[in-house]
Amino acid sequence: MDGHPRTADGLLRRALRRHPRELGAATVLLSLHQACEALVPVAIGVTIDRAVATGSVPALLACLAATALLFVVLSQAYRYGARHVVTGWWTETHRLRVEVAARVLDPHGLRGAPPAGELLSTATDDAERAGRVVEAASLVVAGTTALVVSAFGLLAVSVPLGVGVLLGAPLLVGLLQLLGPWLTRRTATQQADVARAAGLAADLVRGTRVLRGIRAEDAAADRYRRASRAALASTLRSAGAIGAYRGATVLGSGLFGVAVAGVAGALALDGAMTVGQLVTVVGLAQFLAEPVGLLGFAGQKVAEARASAARLVAVLTAEPLHPVGAAPRPGPGALAVPAAGFHVEPGEVLGVVAPDPADAESLVALLGLRRPVTPGELLLDGADAAALDPAAVRARVLVEPHAVVLFEGTLRTALDPAGAADDTALTRALAAAGAADLPDLDLPVADRGRSLSGGQRQRVGLARALLRAPDVLVLHDPTTAVDAVTEADVADGLRGLRAGRTTVLVTSSPALLGRCDRVVVLRGGSVEAVGTHAELTGHAGYAAAVLR
Repeated sequence: MDGHPRTADGLLRRALRRHPRELGAATVLLSLHQACEALVPVAIGVTIDRAVATGSVPALLACLAATALLFVVLSQAYRYGARHVVTGWWTETHRLRVEVAARVLDPHGLRGAPPAGELLSTATDDAERAGRVVEAASLVVAGTTALVVSAFGLLAVSVPLGVGVLLGAPLLVGLLQLLGPWLTRRTATQQADVARAAGLAADLVRGTRVLRGIRAEDAAADRYRRASRAALASTLRSAGAIGAYRGATVLGSGLFGVAVAGVAGALALDGAMTVGQLVTVVGLAQFLAEPVGLLGFAGQKVAEARASAARLVAVLTAEPLHPVGAAPRPGPGALAVPAAGFHVEPGEVLGVVAPDPADAESLVALLGLRRPVTPGELLLDGADAAALDPAAVRARVLVEPHAVVLFEGTLRTALDPAGAADDTALTRALAAAGAADLPDLDLPVADRGRSLSGGQRQRVGLARALLRAPDVLVLHDPTTAVDAVTEADVADGLRGLRAGRTTVLVTSSPALLGRCDRVVVLRGGSVEAVGTHAELTGHAGYAAAVLR
């Protein structure tokens, strides 16, 4: 989509540009903290040479006061620097999550959208890792500052030592960064495999009842087992890469510190430095492991952020499923799929019977614009739906899928999330959907409607669709979880509440089909027969699908 970076590095650069205040404050304060940390060995060496060695009490008190002030500054700098880091990091994470959510909810759709579980992983884990580039950037500057201050501290004691640190530290860090691309590839593979397993798990949990119904639990479990093992294997490989990277960082910084301390020891034996200077050099040699470790940690986080940013960019810049079009003109609500010989007259209640469930799914997906629409494939009041704005089309044509999703809250909010309808309208919709037996509108509803029975959940979903009162309402198997008596009540309620509006019932229920003005039999994507329910009972395909 326009406005979003089209590369992973571009997205990370934008993340840094979006938080100048937090990034600037964090960088300055953490750099001050690291500079003060590097000055601690210097302060101790000065104290030994100017106070301990001379026995001067005033000098000792002054040195202790200066050292105490140094610790106050470094502790407060870290405190507020870390606060700015976390603020920038999580603010960017939030903004990325909002952008992913907006892209997923875009009425024009998402071409090639991954499963819902993968999208969730992208919007949560990947957004968090990408947002952490704010922390990594500030740590790079802070670590570099510590190395520079340490080098100048060593220069004050010994020019060869200072020059050695100024030349050796960048070389060590550069060698560590050579592992960055390898780490990014391992991390990207691991994130993709984990997201795929998470997406599959979410799909399987959502479809547990269906899997049990078709006795496919073992096949589903085997499929998830393979995905989970692949995720585990890639996670172990990624962990091995991170361990190798961290090990190389610790080993490199340790050897570097030992080399500096060894040279300092040799100079001390030759009488080229005082005891205080030796303490300073040894302290700085030990401290060097910290900034080198910070730079190594930052490199690891950048590698992870780059892998996550690539996944975010794939979602944010995905092509729309439907192009931007014109708003449909007001009309009576006629629908037509010319190639299939399918049409619905304004105000008609049309039943659709598809002996092959795939034909029903295909029709519902087309009417709900869940897939790309080719020119001339779908007409709304004579206008080509491919040239119309999908949001405007959906405002007039509401497709209620078979799988009902209800959000946590009360029955009232489940029916009317916007709170625009009064209690009379809510009660009328519930009655038409055969759900008048539900206790009251303030009945608590758990996430996904788990506190309701299957039949109650289905009827609440139907009532929600009826409450919208769209020009065209398409219902896919709206009564499969209710008993015959309730189904007959729903059929009567639909006819009454939808009088004068176009309604399409994709179903095999005799009770619903018997209330339809016309019924069409759909086979192989085309209309095979047309008539009333009574007229079609002699049709072999219709009888096999309906009169069972």
